[in-house]
Amino acid sequence: MMQFGLFSVGDVTRDPTTGKTPTEHERIKSYVTIAKKAEEVGLDVFALGQHHNPPFVTSSPTTTLAYIGAQTENIILSTATTLITTTDPVRIAEDYGMLQHHLDGRMDLTLGRGNTGPVYPWFGKDIRQGVNLAIENYNLLHRLWREDVVNWKGHFRTPLNSFTSTPRPLDGVSPFVWHGSIRTPEIAEQAAYYGDGFFHNNIFWNKEHTQQMINLYRERYEHYGHGTAEQAIVGLGGQAFIAKNSQDAVRQFRPYFDNAPVYGGGPSLEDFTEQTPLTVGSPQQVIEKTLSFREYAGDYQRQLFLMDHAGLPLKEVLNQIDLLGEEVVPVLRKEFTKNRPASVPNAPTHASLKARHEAGLDPVAGGTQAAGGEN
Repeated sequence: MMQFGLFSVGDVTRDPTTGKTPTEHERIKSYVTIAKKAEEVGLDVFALGQHHNPPFVTSSPTTTLAYIGAQTENIILSTATTLITTTDPVRIAEDYGMLQHHLDGRMDLTLGRGNTGPVYPWFGKDIRQGVNLAIENYNLLHRLWREDVVNWKGHFRTPLNSFTSTPRPLDGVSPFVWHGSIRTPEIAEQAAYYGDGFFHNNIFWNKEHTQQMINLYRERYEHYGHGTAEQAIVGLGGQAFIAKNSQDAVRQFRPYFDNAPVYGGGPSLEDFTEQTPLTVGSPQQVIEKTLSFREYAGDYQRQLFLMDHAGLPLKEVLNQIDLLGEEVVPVLRKEFTKNRPASVPNAPTHASLKARHEAGLDPVAGGTQAAGGEN
């Protein structure tokens, strides 16, 4: 089964049509409403980013996801980014291990380096070591979830002697990890080395670049012996603004596109939709654009959409989720299933990982990755 869902970066942005800027409190509470709506319309995943600087208010995703988890039953809760570079891997192991238990396994996480340079010195790190931090910290996190007692020495934190991370993973199964990257080959390599997922958040990038990164990951996944290239676990981002007809969609979304900090001053709305995954149009146009991703990404496992951004009011975001869940995703589920090779795996869940674990099929890394910790 392929998973469909939403991801949020948690920006607090002024609505250019009304001049109103939500408060931090309103924005934080909106994640809960959005996630519950996503479950209501049948989406599979809600993911929240980790940021430590304005205009974002997502500094503690585990707190928010646990709160959402208590009010939902089925939807998988994830992170759009967990900062592996500036968050202590011991803290990640224990925080997300606790979250896994509270949600009965209904969670996973996406590791990334983030997109804000100043965050590094705020947490005592050097941005020039960003890739090496990501590699070493994940080496430790991977071991903390798989070894009951860890002896470890690295370059960027104090050694661990006979350390046990608590709680231990639910059912002996570590949370599934996606490695998120837009442009860094070393992160695609890291995902392949461990047999983990690779999430290419391609929302600002053309299909040629996305294809290059995914192909690298698939080739290296096969190289490390985890399966064939087509069996590698891939996720993609997407953006959409939907209306019953394309003219209304463009008219309604243009002021948000033209004034949002992430878009303002760049390509026109028309050029941006031509060059990137952004789709502003009817449900059928969103369906056609999303289905085209398979032409350059292959058969993949997870598709997340960014919809609560650029100052869109919560009422409109909920309307967008209704349209996505009722008119777009059911067609995507059906069409993506067509001609999908039986050898392509379904999206990972706790149940599927538990079954693999019990069958002795856990992925095992194939060599020694640079900058990893020592025994």
